[in-house]
Amino acid sequence: MIKNVIFDMGRVLIEWDPAAIVAREKLNEEDSALLLREVFHCAEWAAMDHGWMSSDEGYARICRRLPERLHEPARHCVYDWWKGKLVPIPGMADLVREVKGLGYGVYLLSNATSYLAEYFHRIPGSECFDGRIVSADVKMLKPEREIYAELYRQYDLDPAECFFIDDSIINVDGAWLSGMQATVFFNDMARLRRELNEAGIPVKTE
Repeated sequence: MIKNVIFDMGRVLIEWDPAAIVAREKLNEEDSALLLREVFHCAEWAAMDHGWMSSDEGYARICRRLPERLHEPARHCVYDWWKGKLVPIPGMADLVREVKGLGYGVYLLSNATSYLAEYFHRIPGSECFDGRIVSADVKMLKPEREIYAELYRQYDLDPAECFFIDDSIINVDGAWLSGMQATVFFNDMARLRRELNEAGIPVKTE
């Protein structure tokens, strides 16, 4: 029997669109493409999420590959992206609150930097969460088996009683391998609600 629902953050609770973040800098097309690649699609970003590298070190390394004119935009992307508007996934906050109201435990499992603690309260539905595991805090990343085990250990959860929602098939596969049920979220709330029903969680369906 499922007793806990675990949510990813980016592309599940809120939109995660690095290109839109870069677009805030109002750069030309060439500089925008360079900034997107060298900040968001680089080893340093993963290392910062993993907690192996501080934001200061990651930013310094990124700047070595960028022309000086892009150092300040890169700073905004590394340190301040979350200070802009956080766009919620339509219908997700209602689902989180409904699941909580039905008596289920609600948890977050996210690959993110420690900055998450500074903005999580801005995400609709965040008041419902009983706990959260953030990759940079525990120095583990999905889909590593250890991060799922840390979730179970820290909150005394039985994986057989957990259901995980993530936008990444790799992370969902890792969740299944760790012992809990899971599904890939395709930005389709009707489908997700049906899948929760199929898992025995009686949320409303269309």
